[in-house]
Amino acid sequence: METTEGAELCFPLLLNSSCRKPQSDGTLVNVLLYFISLLIVTLNLLVIISISHFRQLHSPTNLLILSLAVSDLLVGLLLMPVQILLSEACWYLGDFMCALYFVVNFVITSSSVGNMVLISIYRYLAICDPLNYNTRVNLDKTKICVCLCWISSFFYNILLLLNFMKHPDVNYSCYGECVVVLNHNTGSIDLVFTFIGPITLIIVLYLRIFMVALSQARAMRSHIESFTLRPKVGITARKSEMKATRTLSVVVVVFLICFCPYYSPSLTGEVIENSNLFLPFVVWLLYFNSCLNPVIYAFFYPWFRKSVKLIVTLKIMQVGSCDANIL
Repeated sequence: METTEGAELCFPLLLNSSCRKPQSDGTLVNVLLYFISLLIVTLNLLVIISISHFRQLHSPTNLLILSLAVSDLLVGLLLMPVQILLSEACWYLGDFMCALYFVVNFVITSSSVGNMVLISIYRYLAICDPLNYNTRVNLDKTKICVCLCWISSFFYNILLLLNFMKHPDVNYSCYGECVVVLNHNTGSIDLVFTFIGPITLIIVLYLRIFMVALSQARAMRSHIESFTLRPKVGITARKSEMKATRTLSVVVVVFLICFCPYYSPSLTGEVIENSNLFLPFVVWLLYFNSCLNPVIYAFFYPWFRKSVKLIVTLKIMQVGSCDANIL
């Protein structure tokens, strides 16, 4: 009987302090999760290659989509496999790797939120202030914004998890566990800066966008017959901006649907705990959002479908393929 009990422990020599090995009954579920992880990596890699390779896609908005695809790629490449490991096996990688995993987890999550905020701001400028958009927004400024988003996300989460990194085992109930618990102060800070503040800003910006877009659509319908050729070119450009706005609005709404349940315990005053016991469905829903974004692009962006076809058929290997007509 002792041998059986010892075999169930993560560290059999530590009888009184070792965690028990998780009961892995969801083999098919884990296979599905690994498949989703592979799908996330594949789809977001296609987005990254498309925007990076084809010159026609080198625009400020697409650069933000590229940054978002990088964070989504890291979710499928790093976060999901480790999360699956946490749910089906003991943690044997030590305290340092556990702390590193959660730092990377928090950085990727907050950078995704930052990318969504930048996308919302860019859409607001494109729709609500179109005359000054080209002077305010360009590739160089967007590159700086993206870099600042990732850098600020890194340092913010380093400060947020500083105590945890110093003593990663302080909240362990037994050896073989990997868990981070945010106390009331750090949980409140994270709730405000990663959830309430960004989500409020995104909602306000998109409400304003839809109000302006609605008034512009009415104006275009009422004067469409009296426009000359030159204004029609402007109308075509505005329609293109509106289509991009609708697509990115879907991305933002889907992100909010997948993201909000993750922080719902904080809104009710509960402690935020990330472990294999903390609402697995909510965590997987948050990660699954990384798979949905490329699918949305495939449905709404013809350029993405064209670029994927060229990538899959290896035509991007041809000389001058970067100048291909994608739009």
